[in-house]
Amino acid sequence: MPNKYPEEIKKQVVQFYKDGRPVSEISKELQIPFGTVYRWIDEYRSCISNDLDFTPAKFKALSRQLERANHLLRIIQLSKLIDEAPLRKRLEILAGIYENETYSVHELCDALNVARGTFYNHIFRRANRTEYLKKQTELMLLVQQIFDENDQRFGAEKIRIILAEHGFRVGTKNVSKIMQELDLHSIRSDAKRSYLKRQENRRRNLVQQNFTTERPNQIWVSDITYFKVNNYPLYLCVIIDLFSRKVIGYKVSKNQSTHLVTSTFKHTFEERGTPNGLIFHSDRGGQYISGAFTKLLRNSGVQQSFSASGRPCDNAVAETFFATFKKEEAYRRTYSSEQDYRKSVEQYIEFYNEKRPHRSLAYKTPAHFEELFGKK
Repeated sequence: MPNKYPEEIKKQVVQFYKDGRPVSEISKELQIPFGTVYRWIDEYRSCISNDLDFTPAKFKALSRQLERANHLLRIIQLSKLIDEAPLRKRLEILAGIYENETYSVHELCDALNVARGTFYNHIFRRANRTEYLKKQTELMLLVQQIFDENDQRFGAEKIRIILAEHGFRVGTKNVSKIMQELDLHSIRSDAKRSYLKRQENRRRNLVQQNFTTERPNQIWVSDITYFKVNNYPLYLCVIIDLFSRKVIGYKVSKNQSTHLVTSTFKHTFEERGTPNGLIFHSDRGGQYISGAFTKLLRNSGVQQSFSASGRPCDNAVAETFFATFKKEEAYRRTYSSEQDYRKSVEQYIEFYNEKRPHRSLAYKTPAHFEELFGKK
């Protein structure tokens, strides 16, 4: 191309741009460098309406809207019906138009204000079905059957493959259209979200930071902490009755295992007379959500409650006990052995229950508070 372009070429480039053609396409077709095209567009910017600032996505969306509007207009023109026409007449003409495969059921029914379910029922009842409608009816029934038999797992592509095995050569797009019209949606995309929601519903917080109860053995709270002795962790599991803040069960173990939790609960449950109507609250640690422990609680008639994820304040009573134990006892000692630590835990819990007054109990000890309740 010469270095100097005629004015007509410049105007043609600008007009192409105004018509919505991309700069890359204009440059390639006319063999004009990108920079030159952009410079001419800038020079003629005042001639270009701001309303033409469309992205390709906006242009495609508008094109689809226009195509749908034209479809609806042609449907109405073909049917020559008005809204007051009898439903039976509208259904007959809808079926006739649908046979040519030009329009979707959505478009036809929306244009003439007919429910899709009503339209399908009409098709199924027609004695003089065309071969096309018979095939579509059979296809719809097969798609529904395959979808249901595979527990809603399959999308259009897999259903198309199974249809091919039954002798139906149809495209994925056609299967997808049928699935949309039957309102069938594969569950695969929602599977994880649905699973997490179900798990969340199963792990309910029945306490909701309401740490007061009317009687003993109504709500127990539990947690696990560890303390290193000679550089090896020892795990302490406790169970506390919210009514009196009394530590009613505890065990020390070298392992943070499900057995630690189950054995602590079993011993405590028997010691407290296997109470009825009990709620057991904890965090969501692996030991507490394990199948073995949840089954143990269920078989014991105990409702399980969980703190919300990342919310230690939901189990504040147990957390506070551990903080108090470490501050008043463990951090003040030097343990030479596991046995020393176990003895320290035993002595402190006895002190905590029998001699340490609690502000939440009107400065009574947990043991005394329970004793007063028993005398009522």
